[in-house]
Amino acid sequence: MKRSTIVAARALVVMSIVGCNIVEVNARPVSYKLPDETAAFKPGSNLEIVQSNCTACHSADYIKTQPQGPKFKKDFWQAEVTKMIKVYGAPIEDEDVGRIVDYLSQTY
Repeated sequence: MKRSTIVAARALVVMSIVGCNIVEVNARPVSYKLPDETAAFKPGSNLEIVQSNCTACHSADYIKTQPQGPKFKKDFWQAEVTKMIKVYGAPIEDEDVGRIVDYLSQTY
């Protein structure tokens, strides 16, 4: 084996040992208190399904920031729920999609 390869290998070993020690010193548990939830979903049919699916990723505040009005009904909410599943990977069961869309289109 060439001398330069041996020197490089030793340097790598030393750096990894030093690096591990730095991580051990700085790896302390961090704890913090989250603020209380200030937003809530509006009451409505299928509310429990919406809460159990949607709040895994975001608060009720997020729903309130979406466009509202007569043209933002079922088609709009169907597209939003589909986007949450396909783009963001929301683990929503197929049988819950329609109920979530119904709740959102009727309530918001």
